[in-house]
Amino acid sequence: MADEVTKAQGAAPGGDTIFGKILRKEIPAKIIYEDDKCMAFHDVNPQAPTHFLVIPRKPISRLSEADDGDTELLGHLMVKAKQIAKDVGLTNGFRLVVNDGKDGAQSVYHLHIHVLGGRQMQWPPG
Repeated sequence: MADEVTKAQGAAPGGDTIFGKILRKEIPAKIIYEDDKCMAFHDVNPQAPTHFLVIPRKPISRLSEADDGDTELLGHLMVKAKQIAKDVGLTNGFRLVVNDGKDGAQSVYHLHIHVLGGRQMQWPPG
């Protein structure tokens, strides 16, 4: 986790991100779902036996910067996270995480939902 915090300290909003490149398929990713509003793919640095990300195609940099017009899209991301979790076998539960900004340890400034499962999660998370 310290690595993610270190990355977040150096990350800055604005410009193209690695997720934009994944959406355009300029770089490879283990994509597990996509539709006209979002994409889901396995995290390259998994923090649980199952760890994937759900991202919007719309370039929203942070959850705190989403506007009221994004309400339907944000709901779509949550519903797809739930459906994909079921599809990949997370029947005993899972955790959703959204990091927002520097203090939230956001390392990529493109909104994304982490879906983690496959083991007992601990509390508090951080």
